[in-house]
Amino acid sequence: MKIIVPMAGMGKRMRPHTLTVPKPLIPIAGKPIVQRLVEEIAKVSDEKIDEIAFIIGDFGKEVEKQLCDIATNLGAKASIYYQEEALGTAHAIYCAAPSLSGKVVVAFADTLFKADFVLDEQADSVIWVQKVDDPSAFGVVKINESNVITDFVEKPKDYVSDLAIIGIYYFKDGNNLRNELKYLIDNKVIVNGEYQLTDALENMKNKGLSFMPGQVIEWMDCGNKDATVHTNQRILEYHKKDELLGSNYIAENSIIIPPCFIGENVNIKNSVIGPHVSVGANTTVTNTLVRNSIIQRNSKLENLNLENSMIGNYVDIQGDVSEWNVGDFATFSK
Repeated sequence: MKIIVPMAGMGKRMRPHTLTVPKPLIPIAGKPIVQRLVEEIAKVSDEKIDEIAFIIGDFGKEVEKQLCDIATNLGAKASIYYQEEALGTAHAIYCAAPSLSGKVVVAFADTLFKADFVLDEQADSVIWVQKVDDPSAFGVVKINESNVITDFVEKPKDYVSDLAIIGIYYFKDGNNLRNELKYLIDNKVIVNGEYQLTDALENMKNKGLSFMPGQVIEWMDCGNKDATVHTNQRILEYHKKDELLGSNYIAENSIIIPPCFIGENVNIKNSVIGPHVSVGANTTVTNTLVRNSIIQRNSKLENLNLENSMIGNYVDIQGDVSEWNVGDFATFSK
């Protein structure tokens, strides 16, 4: 089994955090988003993950090493491909054409999920879906009485289905997908200025391939600050029985209200942390109340009352702030 992860986007809705790090490497409860994504995919598959192919922009060698380490930790080969121009979902996936063979999962790296199903690897294709209250904001699928997908509809104005596509797809034969993507690009089949994956899926369906829905328990977005903080909360809840506290942190005259993630060498003094807080390694928190927030590595927080906040790496903030969204290497004092 191979996992293909398109992640070359700029992550503009997550700025300022994506000015220094790609969005899929932002940590959620102590692990990068993309790491949690591929680990969850591995859990629903009975087969070993042989390869993880990451499609990236010019992110630099350090990022590439992090991605390779994520694959290695799952016992998989890492492949790095580049998308130099944003030409749509179909084009992004086709950048990894050499890896599109055999059983393949394509997973866009801006979403997390929880599922209780085992992937039916004998199906031609499985499209991960989730029921939503407002289908008009999503691409959705229609299914028949045999639980087979009959149509893909992009942001329907009128109700046709409430099963939204969450951006994760399984293909029993990646060659079929590669051929359809190549057809779109060779024939310049462009919609709204981009090559669309849904056009390839529609062509595959019209050629007789069967698409099944795989409904997840929960779909968690990482598209902006508020959504990412909420996803951090949900992941902490799912893992609250796990050991999320580092073995080498100091909490002096302080209270940690679970579930929280506390990284290595964190120093907490005269503070209350939690619930639903992630604190990255080597961060110091003093005289501070923090709830429902993400604080990354090597930062210093003092005399704060924080909630629904996201703090980057190497940040120094002092003063009475109730909610904050600040990227790396920033300093604020009040």
